[in-house]
Amino acid sequence: MVEDNALDRALLQAHLHPLPADVAFAGDGVEAWEMLDRDAASYDVILLDRTMPRMNGLELLARLKSDPRCRTIPVIMQTGCVGREEMLEGINAGAYYYLTKPYNADVLRMVIRTAASDSNEIRRLQSQLDRGFKALALAQQAVFTFRTIDEARDLGSVLARACPDPEAAVIGVTELLVNAVEHGNLGITYDEKTALRSHFQWEAEVQRRLCMSEYAGRRAEVRFEREGSEVRFTIRDCGGGFEWQRYFEIDPARAFDTHGRGILMARHFTFHALEYRGCGNEVVATIRTDPSC
Repeated sequence: MVEDNALDRALLQAHLHPLPADVAFAGDGVEAWEMLDRDAASYDVILLDRTMPRMNGLELLARLKSDPRCRTIPVIMQTGCVGREEMLEGINAGAYYYLTKPYNADVLRMVIRTAASDSNEIRRLQSQLDRGFKALALAQQAVFTFRTIDEARDLGSVLARACPDPEAAVIGVTELLVNAVEHGNLGITYDEKTALRSHFQWEAEVQRRLCMSEYAGRRAEVRFEREGSEVRFTIRDCGGGFEWQRYFEIDPARAFDTHGRGILMARHFTFHALEYRGCGNEVVATIRTDPSC
């Protein structure tokens, strides 16, 4: 936790006491960076105050996202600034979640749990990269179909091997593949996922729908293509599409939800281009192998 106000630190410690977590505090961005620089791998989530002396939250965030050791650690920005421009500035800089002061203890704990779960999933995906088919780096074209969340995650680890930065690619590619299953083929809406996650029932609902006759035969497809200085993924599902425009930028009404940032983060941090087609059940994601092109 990076917070310069002693009273806020004490309040955060009291709110987080019920969680099974070890909490370390830093008084400002400089102290936080020194701690992360020593051992970035020991931190799962960073709760970051925006306004601090010496090095403010955005300055620290920029340093984190430029360092390969820290760039995938989920960052929760805590602030009293709740305007759209301030939120966009934080999201564009790499903040994964937002919290406002004064804190709601239940919301704070929920966001911390969700961010910790995301952190564990990111590390799991990255640890699977070595299992990916290294020969895919030689392929010019390939087509895969998949049905389940586990298949989507395994496939994401394989496809990321074809990219110049596999550790960054695996996060965005897997996000789009999982979306094709849960929101596309299985038709789980944004509001339904919000309710399911708040009651820790999302995984159970995914499994239930996979067994339903109306969804059982649905398979999503991803087409991999290498052309010149680009790697391109075209992902298509069997769903009715969605209003993808809503998720290309942060909506202040959704800024404090515990999900719904995957497309935005993939667009900013994994892909050089992201294009949804038609009703939204097909997306083309491009990574440049030579960023100067």
